[in-house]
Amino acid sequence: MFKVDKIRADFPILKRMVNNKPLVYFDNGATSQTPQVVIDAIVDYYSNYNANIHRGVHSLSQEATDKYEEARIKIQQHFNAKHSYEIIFTTGTTHGINMVASGFSELLEEGDEIIVSALEHHSNIVPWQMLCEKTGAVLKVIPMDEDGSLRMDNYHELLNGKTKLVFCNHVSNALGTINPIEEIIHAAHKFGAYVLIDGAQATPHIKPDVQELDVDFYVASAHKICGPTGVGLLYGKEELLKMLPPYQGGGEMIETVTFEKTTYAGLPHKFEAGTPNICGGIAFGVALDYMNSVGFDNIQQQEDYLLAYGTQKLLEIDGLRIYGTTHKTSVISFNIEGIHPYDIGVILDKLGVAVRTGHHCAQPIMEFYKIPGTVRASFAFYNTREEIDVMIEAIKKAKMMLS
Repeated sequence: MFKVDKIRADFPILKRMVNNKPLVYFDNGATSQTPQVVIDAIVDYYSNYNANIHRGVHSLSQEATDKYEEARIKIQQHFNAKHSYEIIFTTGTTHGINMVASGFSELLEEGDEIIVSALEHHSNIVPWQMLCEKTGAVLKVIPMDEDGSLRMDNYHELLNGKTKLVFCNHVSNALGTINPIEEIIHAAHKFGAYVLIDGAQATPHIKPDVQELDVDFYVASAHKICGPTGVGLLYGKEELLKMLPPYQGGGEMIETVTFEKTTYAGLPHKFEAGTPNICGGIAFGVALDYMNSVGFDNIQQQEDYLLAYGTQKLLEIDGLRIYGTTHKTSVISFNIEGIHPYDIGVILDKLGVAVRTGHHCAQPIMEFYKIPGTVRASFAFYNTREEIDVMIEAIKKAKMMLS
């Protein structure tokens, strides 16, 4: 049985005070908190077997290599990739997207078309704009509706024989919208286009099966899934990873080097030049172990409860509008009429409540709603109904002070 108090005890930071108030952490969409078991894994690495991997014959190097590759297998199993070498370690979601964009810069031609959605984070817009500038490809956008959903009829109209790539987030970071990625992938494949899904905001809430989705590329970050910052994954189908050229040159990603010619190593090393974030990769695996021990059914049940309760209580506040009202994860993005979101965020912080304010690296969404930004409260499975009550009282106080 899921017991939130027991879960909260796993996270030392949740015990701290902020501005003499107990911390209420509702900025999980930016980064989740880290359980003690992951912190212990980081300390254990640096305390007991800190060494470079893959190239050493000594015991510490072999131990570190084994732990790092075990983590890759954990990630493979979690996402149900067919092979462990289809999992490329990255510095995070942005790095994975740029690796794919760089690879396709040598494969696209002028007049080819790329489709992105109107709900994307800047990290899933800017690399494709740069790719279009470099190749002469044309960027098309799936428009959005007032409720924060994508206009799928328009998406199907955009697809044609010139479509080569489609990019969409699994979940909107700004609104929490869960996009119909199964339909997006299936429709794109009918035209021979490849699909990359940005899973940064989905993976804390949903356990994706990349084989069942038949997705070509899937990217995510460990720090959204109770892991450390500075590490993430790029999943790619084996044949596509073999087709793409290396992203960087250096050590580890080579087979042989002479001044006349260099040959590249096989997967996954072809895309992992240089010394990686060894500790981060190992801790990523431990974080997934932890999330699976909690159970994604339990996580979804708790977060759905928090979303429903938080939505109900917020809508009782006069002048408050929620943006994104369709099927979504535990994110509530809102404004209060006549008050700038930044001002609300500052007062909430003084009362110990951590939320995110601004455009959330999703300026096109804010332009659609004609607003400067929103207040975003993003809940995790370790949050509670009582914390939402604290936030509600803090918002009421902020509204009274700022009106």
